[in-house]
Amino acid sequence: MTDDLVAALRPLLTAEASAEAHACGAEAGDLEQAVWLRLLERLDSDGPPVDPPGWLRRAVRSEARRSRRTTRRERPYESEPADESAGDPEHLALAAARRRALREAVRRLPGRCPRLVEALLSPEDLTYREIAGELGISQGSLGPERSRCLGCLRRLLTPEVAARSARG
Repeated sequence: MTDDLVAALRPLLTAEASAEAHACGAEAGDLEQAVWLRLLERLDSDGPPVDPPGWLRRAVRSEARRSRRTTRRERPYESEPADESAGDPEHLALAAARRRALREAVRRLPGRCPRLVEALLSPEDLTYREIAGELGISQGSLGPERSRCLGCLRRLLTPEVAARSARG
């Protein structure tokens, strides 16, 4: 029964979707897919529609209205959000070099700063409570110690950054 219904409705759906697509700014194929999905959901829950051609026409128009509403709400980005240049080998190598320089500078920090900064940089995204427990210090002293360590790290990295950009 379902195969017969789909075969009978296919030409009508193609025509209706093609007629509505341009006006709503959607692709006819997208409208068709949305209506087929609606039909399958309906068949699963309520069974076949009483008037399949009428139901199909209403479903196409409904999907076209939904597409128009969505298109009206969408706004283009001011600039391209994806940085296409970030995937090229040069940028990847530079990013890796920056990460290495950062890790080397972190290892040169005094006291327990290397462990603290490594915990802050951890991909596990540790909480202050977890970091404090790992370092054996109170959670309240973690903020001031973090500030002191980051200040040291900034002073270590500033000459390297200045030296690199001077060559540029």
